[in-house]
Amino acid sequence: MKALVTGATGFVGPRLLRLLDQPTVLTRNPERAADSIGHLAGRIVHWNPMEGPPPPEAFEGIDVVFHLAGESVAEGRWTPQQKNKIRDSRVIGTRHLVAGMTRTEAGPQALISASAVGYYGDRGDEELTESAPPADDFLADVCIAWEKEAAAAADRGIRVVTARTGIVLGAGGGALGKMLTPFRLGAGGPLGSGKQWMPWVHVADLARLYVHAAETSTVAGPMNAVAPNPVRNSEFTKTLAKQLRRPAFLPAPYFGLRLAFGEFAQVLFASQRVLPKVALESGFVFQYPLLAEALRDILSPGVAACFWLPVSHPHCLRRCE
Repeated sequence: MKALVTGATGFVGPRLLRLLDQPTVLTRNPERAADSIGHLAGRIVHWNPMEGPPPPEAFEGIDVVFHLAGESVAEGRWTPQQKNKIRDSRVIGTRHLVAGMTRTEAGPQALISASAVGYYGDRGDEELTESAPPADDFLADVCIAWEKEAAAAADRGIRVVTARTGIVLGAGGGALGKMLTPFRLGAGGPLGSGKQWMPWVHVADLARLYVHAAETSTVAGPMNAVAPNPVRNSEFTKTLAKQLRRPAFLPAPYFGLRLAFGEFAQVLFASQRVLPKVALESGFVFQYPLLAEALRDILSPGVAACFWLPVSHPHCLRRCE
């Protein structure tokens, strides 16, 4: 399987690259990519998603495209300008990518495109599988338009999977990286009542889910990229605090987080009981189906350093396989 990857320098990208054989990487900054992930890539090709399709030669010999690129939703306040960046980086970027993929008849046969559980919005205790309807808010609108652009590739016979991803947990950054400092200081706690459901996934399982989607021809359309056991925020708080051996009893009120984060605070308090029906029914087996197991692996000594070890290092291979 010859693969092409966008968003390869992000939090998930390098983990995915380790599971692929000399993939082609599309990036806005080839020099930075060469420094950080060059040893994991076969080719590094310049591409600005906002300026047009990738160069045709990027798709030569490519079987599958993994599309992970997009502006972070958790960086900075959601000003009108930032919301436009979040939307356009996904919608316009995906439109240009698909245009490049479909220029030739001998192009890629599959597109595995990231999406997000933001598609579902705040849904209380409702169990959400891939057939659940979307919400009517900013993130849901972004996800709908994002997935529509990816689905356009299906009109040219390309199998498309949109991976609706939850909270990604892993060493060295991501959502967990933002949580660790207050928890280690004993200042962690539930968000509000703590009753809201949190759809999470270990970064290693997420990378494997992408590959599973690429290799499983029966998977098409939306696929919830989350662990099979979502937890309430209160349970997440207790489990993380237990792993860190720290107290966690200071609830964070919505009003305070709204002042700190603006509109993004709505995402923190949304309840999404998302289940990976498509992944499970297509035979995917999670390495980390339970939160305690996932956090124990991520927070165990040496794991954060593992990511930066050479690919040939036995400890790194054990973690990444």
